[in-house]
Amino acid sequence: MAMIESLRFRAFVIAASTATAAIFSVAPAAAWEPTRNVEFIVPAGTGGGADQMARMIQGIVAKHNLMKQSMVVINKAGGAGGEGFLDIKGAKANPHKLVITLSNLFTTPLATGIPFSWKEMTPVAMLALDEFVLWVNADSPYKTVQEYVAAIKAAPNGQFKMGGTGSKQEDQIITVALEKAIGKKMTYVPYKGGGEVAVQLVGKHIDSSVNNPIEAVAQWRAGKLRPLCVFDSKPLPYTDKIAGDKSWADIPTCKSQGLDIEYVMLRGVFMPAGVPKDVVDYYVELFKKVRATPEWAQLMKDGAFNQSFMTGAEYAKWVENEEKRHRDLMKEAGFLATN
Repeated sequence: MAMIESLRFRAFVIAASTATAAIFSVAPAAAWEPTRNVEFIVPAGTGGGADQMARMIQGIVAKHNLMKQSMVVINKAGGAGGEGFLDIKGAKANPHKLVITLSNLFTTPLATGIPFSWKEMTPVAMLALDEFVLWVNADSPYKTVQEYVAAIKAAPNGQFKMGGTGSKQEDQIITVALEKAIGKKMTYVPYKGGGEVAVQLVGKHIDSSVNNPIEAVAQWRAGKLRPLCVFDSKPLPYTDKIAGDKSWADIPTCKSQGLDIEYVMLRGVFMPAGVPKDVVDYYVELFKKVRATPEWAQLMKDGAFNQSFMTGAEYAKWVENEEKRHRDLMKEAGFLATN
């Protein structure tokens, strides 16, 4: 009988201990997620590559219910994108702001001297690398790089007009490299975004552009523009036909056509400094989900993107190296701010 009572007492103690532990144990904290709309800042004009990618992401997030709150795309192109970057800089620790970047992440502070550095933001993820293509109007007589170069060499300095996004940014950096390779000056005409550049080239207001594929694919498909070469080390891998029997893979590299110029551009995401790691982790996972959708796969094909993806220290190191490269390129072009 004593043994039975002892067993009952032990059972009571164990049960009581378990109940007490349940009362005083702390439930695991819920993973962070946005509590209001997330602003997705585009430091460039509407219709350009960054704007198109941001709006595609916005649509994917909404369509697949990847986030309970809404994502709102806001263009802040003033000051060569400085307006957008300064917005993020001034929103320290705000978990509801993101910015999608292009090369103006480096070129704008280097060229203008605005008080901003990418190190004043939190790197989230590299989404892709964007290509650059030399485009001419489909009605132009230039069907090859050699014909294009020969025409520029035969014309007076400044006669050929090259359109691009902004001043002292990636498009003008490539233009300066072209001028040096050809040995002739062109007139560079800046616009607010790549979409506007493509429209101006279709309208024959400029002679050529170095638009990203996604900025001019619609006009190529419509037979209005003609690609001459891509500024990468190897041809693009996409073989689906875009215009007639031509695919992205059919465009030769500029280097193979006698123009030894290579340039690719970051399409990445940053957010304000001071956000906790769990916030960054949330957005990294969000973008991984975005990248797994069929809509994203189609965007990568249509825009002929290099589908590199990085996060964390690897991403930050890549950005640091690119900043150094752009400083060298801009110094050579004479684009660094003097102040």
